[in-house]
Amino acid sequence: MFVVVGVTGGIAAYKTVGLVRLLVKAGHDVHVIPTDDALRFVGLPTWEALSRNPVTTSVHDDVAKVRHVALGQSADLVIVAPATANTLAAMTAGLASDLLGTTLLATTAPVVVAPAMHTEMWRHPATVHNMEVLRARGVHVVGPDDGVLTGGDSGPGRMSEPEEIVAAALALVERERDLEGVSIVVSAGGTREPIDPVRFLGNRSSGRQGVAIARAAADRGARVTLVAAHLDADVRPDPRVEVVSVGTADELGRAMDATAPGADVIVMAAAVADYSVAEVSAHKLRKQDSPGGLTLQLTENRDVVAGLVAARREGQTIVAFAAETVADDDELLERARTKAARKGVDLLAANAVGWTRGFEALDNALTIVDRDGRVVATASGSKDDTAHALLDAIAAVRVSPGS
Repeated sequence: MFVVVGVTGGIAAYKTVGLVRLLVKAGHDVHVIPTDDALRFVGLPTWEALSRNPVTTSVHDDVAKVRHVALGQSADLVIVAPATANTLAAMTAGLASDLLGTTLLATTAPVVVAPAMHTEMWRHPATVHNMEVLRARGVHVVGPDDGVLTGGDSGPGRMSEPEEIVAAALALVERERDLEGVSIVVSAGGTREPIDPVRFLGNRSSGRQGVAIARAAADRGARVTLVAAHLDADVRPDPRVEVVSVGTADELGRAMDATAPGADVIVMAAAVADYSVAEVSAHKLRKQDSPGGLTLQLTENRDVVAGLVAARREGQTIVAFAAETVADDDELLERARTKAARKGVDLLAANAVGWTRGFEALDNALTIVDRDGRVVATASGSKDDTAHALLDAIAAVRVSPGS
């Protein structure tokens, strides 16, 4: 496969050395296009030695072969790693001020970017906007990870590891659009049950896993509706996905009731509150109103999944999630089997959660069981990785529902 690797001017360029090595080792024809700033971090001889192809940064080299567009036309896959804030802005604007820019404009191949920058730059409204535009155009994004950055800072902005980028990029060109024409409804995020006008009962779900499932399903050709409870600020649904925003468990249930009848697949990834406050105060509760303590009476919310299963139509696939605090994998599996049988779902994806894993984390680990309690898949890694693993299991059960 003809792979173009764009390298831009960030310290994370040193990690791209490993990325190029992995691609070459896998037998791909790799052509590196560094920017001039990138060569201040890793020199041209290194890229030529690793890629085994000549390297240039100029649109004026090899003019007779129209190199400034030929690389993009020939590419089966384009990876930009690291993708700095400046590069992402240039891509959004369609700038072609160098060989990488002209190549990106000339290619029709899948484009993958691996952002790398300080947290403040990643969260800046300009970068957030640029990422929304690029995603809407079909650019695929890997990372960034949350970790140690240059200068001792820490936070979102660290470039993903080469192995993760390569796996995600190759999956784009190797994965079939096996969900073409399938209608999928995914719920995501955490519901909030009001106590008074300023307080609520909630949970730590970021919505990242459900949003990843919706995005992955769109990548695989599905028509996707996302019923989104509260999502973290940096978790943004894919522009290809129709979004229905909800707040409480009751609102989520009613939205699922409305969208489920037309769906071929339902994935309940949202963290839905089991209880709500029996009497919501019309005004802010004050300490002086309840000296010594406050007692809240909670009422049980309806089981949304049970309702969907009861109303399912023939051929519909229903998938539930179970977030569990457990001592070990055996206990997680036991709970998954019990819940799958009780709910009557086709598949149940169980993940262990705690103070530092599951919720609010960039990675996840799933154990997926069918209605008979058989383990059909296990997956760990980024939430994009686990999303595709779940969709693989869904596609398999839809091909052979009786197996």
